[in-house]
Amino acid sequence: MDYLEKARRVISLEIEELQQLLESVGDGFIAAVDTLKASVDSGAKVIIVGVGKSGNIGSKLAATFNSTGAPSIVLNCQDALHGDLGIVNDGDTILALSYSGETAELLGLLPHLKRKRVSIVAITGKPESTLAKASDAVVNVMVSREACPLNLAPTSSTTNTLVVGDALAMVLLEARGFTKERFAELHPGGSLGRALLMRAADIMRSGDDFVTVSPDTPILDVISKMTKARAGAVVVVDDSGKLAGVFTQGDFARSFQEDSSNIAAVPVGEIMTKNPKFVVVDQLVGEVLRFLEEYRIDDLVVVDAEGSAVGMIDTQDLTRLQIV
Repeated sequence: MDYLEKARRVISLEIEELQQLLESVGDGFIAAVDTLKASVDSGAKVIIVGVGKSGNIGSKLAATFNSTGAPSIVLNCQDALHGDLGIVNDGDTILALSYSGETAELLGLLPHLKRKRVSIVAITGKPESTLAKASDAVVNVMVSREACPLNLAPTSSTTNTLVVGDALAMVLLEARGFTKERFAELHPGGSLGRALLMRAADIMRSGDDFVTVSPDTPILDVISKMTKARAGAVVVVDDSGKLAGVFTQGDFARSFQEDSSNIAAVPVGEIMTKNPKFVVVDQLVGEVLRFLEEYRIDDLVVVDAEGSAVGMIDTQDLTRLQIV
């Protein structure tokens, strides 16, 4: 048996169904977004219900909605009939997942939901189903066939459901003007959150770990200061503390190769890198990372609003700070 051929067949079938979904998505999707937005904007939440594979997808979608600022929970149909229905409040939107639209457990819950002031959005492959008829908005995820070789196991249909759910969450995100800063606030524990929330001042070396010298400082003294601070570079400043240049280990190596006999006494101002790249203290770390990547530098000077050098960002520190 050619496993790769079988795998490609499954993938191809799912791609074909997604292509049909791409072409068929329409007014029902728009109505679903408007319904979800109205709930979230009013301070209500999204309640996702589904059974079996749909329930599994519902858990993922709830996590996606939550991470993008749309409060969401998963409601188990059976538990709802034994007390958990109390989680449903006026103004909530029920996102009901059922490909057949005839799932018994879900249909058994519908009458109780309809008694509350909630909206129901159905994601189903059967737009004429009982669930669809009871809903305020219907997103059709119909497939021609499952990717299962027996055309039985939910595969293409669950993929379509997942993709539509992701699309709802992402379009809702844009419709609500959700920002990357707000996203970072909801992800404070990860490197992404740190990169979006922290600023250059939070990760730069300062104090005894930050070395500055004047342009007339001899290279021998500069190297001594660098070694003591275990720094890969020093910042050269003028009499007012303004950034004048930077001197790195690479600058020293190049100068040593050119003239090793007199290098120790040469003023650093003669061989420093003038007009070095720099960032300002309040720039976001995400911007700093892009800057480092773009210019491929290991040490980046940090200045304040007046242009005075106040710190240095060393790429070796980024892993320790869990930024990358």
